[in-house]
Amino acid sequence: MRQASALYRLLGDEARLRLLRVLAREQLNVTELTGVLGLAQSGVSRHLGLLKDAGLVSEEKDGGFSYYRLAASVREDAETPLWTLLEAQFRVSGDDPAIRADEARLHEILRLRKENFESHDGPDTRDARQLVPGRSWAAWSRALGRLLPPVKVADLGCGEGYLTIEAARWASRVFAVDRSDVVLKRARGLARRRRVTNVIWKRGELEKLPIRDGAVDVAMLSQALHHAHNPPRAVEEAARITGPGGRVLVLDLRAHREEWVRAKLGDRALGFADEELKKMLVGAGLRDVRVGVGAHKAGDPFTVLVASGTKANATTKPRKHEKEKA
Repeated sequence: MRQASALYRLLGDEARLRLLRVLAREQLNVTELTGVLGLAQSGVSRHLGLLKDAGLVSEEKDGGFSYYRLAASVREDAETPLWTLLEAQFRVSGDDPAIRADEARLHEILRLRKENFESHDGPDTRDARQLVPGRSWAAWSRALGRLLPPVKVADLGCGEGYLTIEAARWASRVFAVDRSDVVLKRARGLARRRRVTNVIWKRGELEKLPIRDGAVDVAMLSQALHHAHNPPRAVEEAARITGPGGRVLVLDLRAHREEWVRAKLGDRALGFADEELKKMLVGAGLRDVRVGVGAHKAGDPFTVLVASGTKANATTKPRKHEKEKA
């Protein structure tokens, strides 16, 4: 009875139940679990320690990391109905907002793990065909950047500057804009550590950019548009600061129903429909507008859309259908 009482007290915690639910699905390390659950790393480690001591979670070392999963004995012990009860509870809680958020973040963690080829050969995927030393998306991004001329770029809604720093490798100059002084301070610190000197950091709103007309060749809005107060106006501003013949590039989420992102991530819009995004770029006066899927994983509630448009040259005559609209 004492053991049963201790077990029930251990399971009488929402965070530990969420942790068990995730570990019943995937084997993850502490950093990944922190990202999935949205909890402090110290809290995740404490919960893992308690669950491990109770024999509910097992640990495996791999490549300098400790990976955790639901202990096999929990499922295999036919004498106790514990797993039957847990599995039933996990199944009926699928529509709970907290669980939906956990699922979405788990998909994102697994996507990042797959795209990191250095660790693609994880504990459960020992496929030597996937292990190609030196292959990475970052390297490909930098290689493709070398094919571009030394253009001027604006990273709008730059956040902590990771994309800004990558663009600075091939751009002649980058204007990085964000509304948060705190975030810009961290971005500047990252640039100093990476010895990047061709970035001009500016505080401003997407709907009123502190950049003059036609100042850049490429204006990028990467996962920023859904944070804008007025997305169409933000696209118009991106077009305004782009010179004739320049491009506006938008990476954002396709319309979804994950309401939890409003409180957790500060999202204002729950993504955009393909036609809605296209209409914004056309409405901003851009031509040759294209919208397509940039990334999608089966079961993931988030799909990334990539949209682009070209700023017309001053001497370019409007096309026939554009005259008719006028």
